[in-house]
Amino acid sequence: MSGKMVYFDNNATTGVAPEVLDAMLPFLKDQFGNPSSMYAFAGISQKAVQKARGQVADLLGARAEEIIFTSCGTESDSTAIMSALRARPDKKHFVTTRVEHPAVLTLGQYLEKEGCSVTYLGVDDKGRINMDELTGALGRDTALVSMMFANNETGNIYPVAEVGAVCRERGIPFHVDAVQATGKLKIDLASLPVDYLALSGHKLHAPKGVGALYVRRGAPFRPFLRGGHQERGRRAGTEAVPNIVALGAACELAAAHIDEENSRVRALRDDLQKRLTASIPDCIVNGDPDMRLPNTLNISFKYVEGEAILLLLDQHGICASSGSACTSGSLEPSHVLRAMGVPFTFAHGSLRLSLSRYNTQDEVDYAAEKLPQIISRLREISPYKS
Repeated sequence: MSGKMVYFDNNATTGVAPEVLDAMLPFLKDQFGNPSSMYAFAGISQKAVQKARGQVADLLGARAEEIIFTSCGTESDSTAIMSALRARPDKKHFVTTRVEHPAVLTLGQYLEKEGCSVTYLGVDDKGRINMDELTGALGRDTALVSMMFANNETGNIYPVAEVGAVCRERGIPFHVDAVQATGKLKIDLASLPVDYLALSGHKLHAPKGVGALYVRRGAPFRPFLRGGHQERGRRAGTEAVPNIVALGAACELAAAHIDEENSRVRALRDDLQKRLTASIPDCIVNGDPDMRLPNTLNISFKYVEGEAILLLLDQHGICASSGSACTSGSLEPSHVLRAMGVPFTFAHGSLRLSLSRYNTQDEVDYAAEKLPQIISRLREISPYKS
């Protein structure tokens, strides 16, 4: 293996920012008080949690009291979806899309077994939804619509404002999985018609094990975890203060760097895409070219296997993925690419390269040099080649 390490898998997880680590360390060492206790020592932790709540809210354009801390994006998604359904037990219909993260799709499959009717909206060959299909799927029995803000595999950005407006007009709660979008796109929940929004710390340079759920004031809500009075009775369990502090610090950093994400990071991604498509024949870029996250490139190569690409990239110290980290280990092509109708010969050779503000031009140059060599080598031995 090469001694060099180039990390292009930031949609799977991100490194903890140095400033974030510095913010959380005191609460892993000396400031270990339980924020629910009544003495002054514990009050330090309590104030730190409230500061973090404000930092998360500021990034999202929300009120601090609308933020609930959770353990991850999956918990936030499940809490929102199950809450909306339990709050309206007379309604048994749930609408989502075929390209959601497993955190939502797997829950949808479970709900079907529990007697809920689920509509999975399709997408076109660029991964875009059809608004007419959405409006046609909504009915009197619809309890909730759930849609991701941006796709974790292709980077596609979905019409959250438009979908939310349709839901608001019909009195249907709207949940958004913004795990990939938070920190990369400007989000203003004061103006967006969204009732629930989920995010995860480890996607924006905080540690794993912390997330947050926005619940619009007045939106129907039922706790997912019951027990103590933490989070104003909305999420039981002693607060993970170091991680919560880290999430707050990461959100403040993200707000400060969001323009860089959409300028310098986007330019690096575009440069990488241009060089790969120019130097490698029989490749396609997956997703909507005009509405993508600034850091994400999903590209497919004909006649090669994605896993083989990853193994050879790893030998050169380049970290990437063939899709969602939450579905790794499956030999099936990505459910997102299948929903888009990407041909089998391309879908099996898909690669996701996802950058962050810590990536450099030198790293892009290195990947642009090594990847064409890898694809050429694999095609020479490919049994699928015509």
